[in-house]
Amino acid sequence: MQDPAITDDLIAAHGLKPDEYARILEIIGREPTFTELGIFSAMWNEHCSYKSSKKWLRTLPTEGPQVICGPGENAGIVDIGDGQCVVFKMESHNHPSYIEPYQGAATGVGGILRDVFTMGARPIAAMNSLSFGAPSHHKTRQLVNGVVAGVGGYGNCFGVPTIGGEVRFDPAYNGNCLVNAFAAGLADTDKIFYSAASGVGMPVVYLGAKTGRDGVGGATMASAEFDDTIEDKRPTVQVGDPFTEKRLMEATLELMATGAVISIQDMGAAGLTCSAVEMGDKGGLGVRLDLEKVPQRELSMTAYEMMLSESQERMLMVLKPELEAEARAVFVKWDLDFAIVGETIAEDRFLVMHNGVVKADLPLATLSGSAPEYDRPWVPTPAAAPLGDVIGVDPIDGLNALISSPNYAGKQWVYEQYDQQVMGDTARTPGAGSGIVRVHGTDKSLAFTSDVTPRYVKANPVEGGKQAVAEAYRNLTAVGAKPLATTDNMNFGNPEKPEIMGQFVGAIQGIGEACIALDMPIVSGNVSLYNETDGKGILPTPTIGAVGIIMHPDHIIGGQIREGHVLLLVGETHGHLGQSAILAEVYGRAEGDAPHVDLAAEKRNGDFIRANHHLINTCTDLSDGGLALAAFEMAEAAGVGVTLDAEDTPTLFGEDQARYLIACNLDMADALMVAAGQAGVPLAMVGKVGGEHVTFGNHSAPLAPLAATFRSAFQNAVA
Repeated sequence: MQDPAITDDLIAAHGLKPDEYARILEIIGREPTFTELGIFSAMWNEHCSYKSSKKWLRTLPTEGPQVICGPGENAGIVDIGDGQCVVFKMESHNHPSYIEPYQGAATGVGGILRDVFTMGARPIAAMNSLSFGAPSHHKTRQLVNGVVAGVGGYGNCFGVPTIGGEVRFDPAYNGNCLVNAFAAGLADTDKIFYSAASGVGMPVVYLGAKTGRDGVGGATMASAEFDDTIEDKRPTVQVGDPFTEKRLMEATLELMATGAVISIQDMGAAGLTCSAVEMGDKGGLGVRLDLEKVPQRELSMTAYEMMLSESQERMLMVLKPELEAEARAVFVKWDLDFAIVGETIAEDRFLVMHNGVVKADLPLATLSGSAPEYDRPWVPTPAAAPLGDVIGVDPIDGLNALISSPNYAGKQWVYEQYDQQVMGDTARTPGAGSGIVRVHGTDKSLAFTSDVTPRYVKANPVEGGKQAVAEAYRNLTAVGAKPLATTDNMNFGNPEKPEIMGQFVGAIQGIGEACIALDMPIVSGNVSLYNETDGKGILPTPTIGAVGIIMHPDHIIGGQIREGHVLLLVGETHGHLGQSAILAEVYGRAEGDAPHVDLAAEKRNGDFIRANHHLINTCTDLSDGGLALAAFEMAEAAGVGVTLDAEDTPTLFGEDQARYLIACNLDMADALMVAAGQAGVPLAMVGKVGGEHVTFGNHSAPLAPLAATFRSAFQNAVA
């Protein structure tokens, strides 16, 4: 088959701007072949090169005594003591999930799991953060059902517990849902595997499933806006097979134990191209590939298709040649492909051959390291106008409005489709704050959470960025975990619009400040830009995934409220209603500023909670819906009534930060009051537990019907 001529339309179809194509001509001194054009398109698109975001990502704090490996590898690695480490990352699969919800979400889960076990870690936990359009939008039900089924279908079959996450709805996501997938695994600190190739003449080995035509050009598609040609993009979505991935993981971990692996990289975005180039570049070597040796599941595949396919469940490895027989035997046993498809070379070349014909011959280091880097123009988000008057709402009516909304109703319909207990180490399942997984064979546990409030970020990107980190910090703290580190998933619209780039810059500034103040460095992450359809962008959504450690089971704060408990509020309440949940759900208003985040108060109050875990029966952080929703969720989970002294809207539904609601016995409350006084922490008694009603001041309603609404509203809206 003859390659097509390189035309302006073909260049544009590959996501390359005229000046970028001119740069390619300058680098190679000639017109590229069709395969070379595809390779440059894959390596230089936004999804792979971070060309609009690199400048700002470099400002994030990525180091700390707990950090073994920060950004730049397949996943980040954090020390948890005793020769063990946790390996974790979050990545987006937004565009594929909008085009083909089930496979888009499923392969997002598969890709993030590979990132973890490629480094030698066995996955122990998964989470997801999902954003959809208005429940009334004609595509929302299809997307929600497809995505949730895809997440569950892949994770359940693979055999990893899904222990946390979040789901939100907003009309801004009508044309572009977000599917952010998180995975974490455990490894020994002396058995970590990296992707840098080493040694000249070493075999480059293809591992796993065969290559097909699914996903060709997927990374380039993920770096573009949607328009009315969206259905044409369906072939760019990959197709996943979780049972093959399970075998691939077992084979990979067994292979690593043989000592045969020099370096290893999963084939994710841009497939064979990106994995081969990154391995060579990190090792300062060239790579030669012979594509006729690539295992293929379709006939007559071209070099272009093989280089850009994003078929799933595949890895690339540089092998110690003397251990080839042992390595091959492992993959034969697991009924997976093992094929030597090339070798490392001394020259700085990326040489791609197909049946003896040169299909690409490019300077590898330049291909990898010379992607455009833009300092995009940006404008700060204007200060929000002050919030106008808010007429107080009947507190029971206000609570009903929140728990009737799929944004704040119970998400049982979602997480009950996920296997939460596989592997037998889950200590806390979804639905009650951070998920917890025991570190098998030790006293330790790891806690996981995912957080962001996009409406805050839109109103005030700096404070919204801070708040996302602070809420993750509080969610970990509320179960007794010491926060260790974070991964970020930066979901934004078109960075070529200065106001969108300003949102990104502001959020990065806020995230960086909070990560430093709360000692939660960013160790991995992902940027997803161009989340727009017909020029309409999503809410800025910088999702923060965070990991914390609990050193002993006795340190877990995990009880339920019960009759006779008292309720204590940690932190200061000023009644901030700007951009609040109650403002949106009752008044239909998205007005005012995001709440201010006092990072010193966050640190102080969090330290207080963890230091006094032995006095606390139950704890939750206060975020969306404020004190009223937090107290109701405690009551609903335990099936027992609660009474709060307050009945005014700002006190009950305000969303001031750095706050926790605690339940404990009266004698423990006295001890906490003393400890709070010594620590300079604001602590006040705000209510009690008992009876069968939810009572706010002089307003009361039976718990049972409220709980029924809370448990059914989500399913009624989207199932």
